[in-house]
Amino acid sequence: MNRVVAILLASLVGALVLSVALGSVPLPLDRVLGALAFQSSQGDQLVVWQIRLPRALAAGFVGAALGMSGAALQGLLRNPLAEPGILGVSATAALFATFVLYFGLATAGPLVLPLAAVAGALIATLLVALAAIRTRSVVTLILIGVGLSSFSAAIMALLMNLAPNPFSLADMVNWMLGTVDNRSFDDLLFALPFMAIGVAILLASRRGLSALALGDEAAEGMGLDLQRQRLAVIVGAGLATGAAVALAGAIGFVGIVAPHLVRPFLRYDPARLLVPSALLGGLILVFADIGVRVLPTDSELKLGVVASLLGAPVFIWIAARRRLA
Repeated sequence: MNRVVAILLASLVGALVLSVALGSVPLPLDRVLGALAFQSSQGDQLVVWQIRLPRALAAGFVGAALGMSGAALQGLLRNPLAEPGILGVSATAALFATFVLYFGLATAGPLVLPLAAVAGALIATLLVALAAIRTRSVVTLILIGVGLSSFSAAIMALLMNLAPNPFSLADMVNWMLGTVDNRSFDDLLFALPFMAIGVAILLASRRGLSALALGDEAAEGMGLDLQRQRLAVIVGAGLATGAAVALAGAIGFVGIVAPHLVRPFLRYDPARLLVPSALLGGLILVFADIGVRVLPTDSELKLGVVASLLGAPVFIWIAARRRLA
């Protein structure tokens, strides 16, 4: 595990440096390092510190939160097709953000939009957590999450259909497609506390995930409180996912793909999967954002679109393998 983590961490750091160097105007590595050390021109420092570095870090943190949340939910539900969106957290967070955009409330301040997204995520997390306390059925939790996602998607479609002007519609579409464009360190500082709390809860519950791999009855026989374990994973994944949505909008498939790719190297232990999945999730999204910026398109593609284009085939492959097995 240590070797896998070291390789992924080094790769992620390298990807972040590459992300800062690449763009519409590539910067040589010496100029990037000089800007990071405040020993280069004001122009280079502006590009690195105000534009590219916050964007690269946002992609990395969002990917890490989604990757770890996906690994934890897959361990909890014992299903490699589980991911943060399965609980309805992502969709509900996006719905609240869309609501704010529809009524023009986002103009009241820069924190209104991310606050709305986090509030939506917390409400969805609370609903699913209450369900986790009242039921022992994993299928029931999945159905509640699917219901929340479907309801949120329907309301978002209604708001888009009734958009008062093209500008509001464009803002809502951008949020639903996901992007880290124009993110600042202020955006990061707002989202990171929620993300850190969620990650800490998931890491604290990792031993219970290993017990759950043996089955509910065996886990209970080992002294694991199933309700408490489910509640911890759901709340942790909800907070981390909500913060990710508040920072980048709706981005799918990272939570499925990252755990699946690292699982064979870690003996399929859910507890050992969390940190590597976070690192690989961050790596995937940083490279996806690099692709968004360097592809020769007339308008910049949205990060969520590129992530789905990369993740959907992997999702189909995973589902097909399970079916054939």
